[in-house]
Amino acid sequence: MVKKFEYRGMPLTELEGLSLENLFKLFNSRQRRSLTRGITDGKRKLIEEIKAAKAGKSKNAIKTHVRDLIVLPYMVGVTVNVFSGKEFRPVTIIPEMIGHYLGEYVITNKRVTHGAPGVGASRSSLYVPLK
Repeated sequence: MVKKFEYRGMPLTELEGLSLENLFKLFNSRQRRSLTRGITDGKRKLIEEIKAAKAGKSKNAIKTHVRDLIVLPYMVGVTVNVFSGKEFRPVTIIPEMIGHYLGEYVITNKRVTHGAPGVGASRSSLYVPLK
């Protein structure tokens, strides 16, 4: 049996039809606060690009540095390349991402792999002959 997606008891088709005010009531307080404080120019430009890609008007890949944009229902199905601090990583927006930030899906750090210790790395290495 295939599990149907629901966000707080509402299917995706109903979420897409909701007005922003009614949608805000479903979000957590952190997301509500972020959205009600306004949308900056960078976020507005990204939202317009996502709408154009969803409508099929844009053929270019969407690249962005905006990591603090909250995923809304109409963004589902679009692939956005989000900057990780080093490179752009593709993120395909799925229904389970609604209400989360874009930056949550692109990690900004990587695992540290240390090499062998060099001369002077510890007290005992001071007395190792160099020849």
